Amino acid sequence: MKENKYDDIQFFNQYKQMARSVGGLQAAGEWHELQKMLPNFQNKRILDLGCGFGWHCRYAVEQGAKSVIGIDLSEKMLKEARKKTTSPLIEYVHMPIEDIDYPKDSFDVIISSLVFHYIESFEDICKRVSSCIVSGGDFIFSVEHPIFTAQGNQQWYYDANGKPLHWPVDYYFEEGVRKAVFLSEEVMKYHKTLTTYINTLIQYDFEIVKLLEPKPADYLMNEPGMKDELRRPMMLLIAARKK
Repeated sequence: MKENKYDDIQFFNQYKQMARSVGGLQAAGEWHELQKMLPNFQNKRILDLGCGFGWHCRYAVEQGAKSVIGIDLSEKMLKEARKKTTSPLIEYVHMPIEDIDYPKDSFDVIISSLVFHYIESFEDICKRVSSCIVSGGDFIFSVEHPIFTAQGNQQWYYDANGKPLHWPVDYYFEEGVRKAVFLSEEVMKYHKTLTTYINTLIQYDFEIVKLLEPKPADYLMNEPGMKDELRRPMMLLIAARKK
């Protein structure tokens, strides 16, 4: 993720216009399920990896968090987050999430939303998270589903009339770089298998509390293209707990 597309002005301006960028958590198709997986934030120290506009940071404070640190590589993202934030309990830090190096037992809860598919090594992230979260601490994150990232270009296979026929899944077990088109721009992502996500968490002393492949919320079903999201999983949500 150290190659940061979100500070490209043209790309960022398109991203700002997305429904989830404008409407926040309620406009995110997975929020109705992710919210249920989050622990009690009361008096907890929170770290948000790839905080973007700070939606989850502000939610944590609203739920009683003691302190929140939001980290993001994009200065443009953080500029927007600071505009939207009034709470003195939230600190935004401009840095790659791959470089976090906090002392032992610094955080009670660590969250991340749709970031780790931009990161080459999930193992390195788990190692760093495991080293700074308390025993019994919660690690909750969302990523693009391996079925969604496997083939690479992240496009439906269409018929001659432009109707989506199916979602191609190919080279599933070949992890690594994929180049996808997102907001009309080429974006580099890293495909990882479900096996890698789960076994790496276990390797670094996390137990799996819950795993979900969320369907979009019913109230979003009238949005363009949303019904096709029921044909294959787009996201994967995982809640884990440090032993």
